[in-house]
This record gives sequence, C-alpha cells and structure tokens, in this order.
Amino acid sequence: MADRRARCYLPPMASILTTFILPIAVGAVALVLLLGLINMMRGGSPNTSQKLMRWRVLLQFVAIVIAMAAVWAMGR
Repeated sequence: MADRRARCYLPPMASILTTFILPIAVGAVALVLLLGLINMMRGGSPNTSQKLMRWRVLLQFVAIVIAMAAVWAMGR
C-alpha cells in the first residue's frame, strides 16, 4: 500500500503548477483567442485583432513554459 501512495505522490511544486497555475494560463489563452474571434466576426478593428494575436502568442509561450516546468517538477 505504501508503494501505491509513493507512485501517486506529486511534489508540492508540481502539484501547485498542475492544479492551479497551468489551468489559469490555458484559460487565459482560450479567453484571448475567443476575444480575437469575436472581434473578427464583428468586423472589428484590424489593430485590435493584431494586439490580441500577439497576446495569444505570448500567453501560449507562457503556458508551454509552465507545462514544461510542471513536467520537470514531476520528475524530481
């Protein structure tokens, strides 16, 4: 039984990253993507679309970095 618990245990940093921070980052990416789609469907400003695209790319990068940090923390 102790062996089963040892396999399911996540280090505190990995647990925090996967439980709280990563879902927030992915949600931020989804929100910006949705805002960009709404702006395009309404025929909004192309400048706003460009800003939202840049924000989405930046947030995707941050989400990937967080995901890789979580994977790294799980392996420790």
